[in-house]
Amino acid sequence: MDGKTETFERHRRRLFGLAYRMLGSVGDAEDAVQDTWLRWHRADAAAIRTPEAWLVTACTRLCIDRLRAAKTEREHYTGTWLPEPLVELDVSPDSAETADDLSMALLVVLERLSPAERAAWLLREAFDYDYPQLAAVLKKSEAACRQLVSRAQKHLQDARPRFAADAAAARDLAEKFARATRAGDAALFAGLLASDAMLWSDGGGKAQAALNIIHGAAKVVRFFIGIRPKQPPTLRHVSARINGQPGWVFYDGDVPYLAMAVDIAEGHIRNVFIVRNPDKLARVPVLAG
Repeated sequence: MDGKTETFERHRRRLFGLAYRMLGSVGDAEDAVQDTWLRWHRADAAAIRTPEAWLVTACTRLCIDRLRAAKTEREHYTGTWLPEPLVELDVSPDSAETADDLSMALLVVLERLSPAERAAWLLREAFDYDYPQLAAVLKKSEAACRQLVSRAQKHLQDARPRFAADAAAARDLAEKFARATRAGDAALFAGLLASDAMLWSDGGGKAQAALNIIHGAAKVVRFFIGIRPKQPPTLRHVSARINGQPGWVFYDGDVPYLAMAVDIAEGHIRNVFIVRNPDKLARVPVLAG
C-alpha cells in the first residue's frame, strides 16, 4: 500500500460516518467515499498540507450535491421515508451502548434541514469542527456558518432526548417491547410507550407498510396487534443494534424481512422505526445457520 492509499484508508471510516449521516443511505455513503478517493487519487499530494481536512472537505461537498438530488427523489417517495439501517448483529447486553448521533430519530429530523445546514450542524456537533474550519469546508463566512448551525439547532432541539438512556435499562425496556409485539397482547404494552409515541414504517411501495406515521400509544398498540396475524409464521427475530439503538432484525428463513429500532427517552419508547423496503435491507447480514 503506497503512502497516499494508506493516508486515505486511515480516514475512510471517518469519511463514511460523515457521508452516512449526511445521506442516510449506506450505498450512497459508500459511493461518496469512493468518489472522494478518486479525487484524492488525482490530487497533487505535495500541495495538500492537511490530508484529513482535504478529504473531509471533498467528501462534504460531494454529499451536499448528492443530497440536493436525493431530496427531489424523497419528495416523491411512496409512504414514509426512513434511512437505510446500520445493523450490528450478535450484540451482547453489556455492549449495548447507544449512539444518539446515528439514531433513526435524529436522521429523520435531519431531513428537515437544507443540505448546507445539515453539513454545518454535523461537522460542528458530531465532528467538533470550529467555525473557521466550517467556513473553509462550506466556502462561506464564519457568520454565515454560525447562522446555518443556529437554524439547524432550532429544528433539532426537540429531536434529541433530554436524558440519555442507560444502556442496560434501554435494552431491558426494548426486550419487554419485543415480547409485547410478538404476543400481540395490549396488556403487555402498558407503560412501555410514551403517550405521544409514534411509529414510522417504510415499505417504499415495495413491501406492505403503513403509508403515514402513526401517532399515539393506543394507535401504535393497535397497529402491532393488527399486523401480527398477517406476518409469515416462519418469522424469527434476532436482537441487534440498529443505528446505535436497541432493535431487531426479523428474518423469513435466512432473508431479512424487516429491521425495527426503538428510540427510548425518559424510561419510555418514544419512536418505533420499521424498515421493510427490500432495497434498504439488502446490506443487512443474512442469517447464518
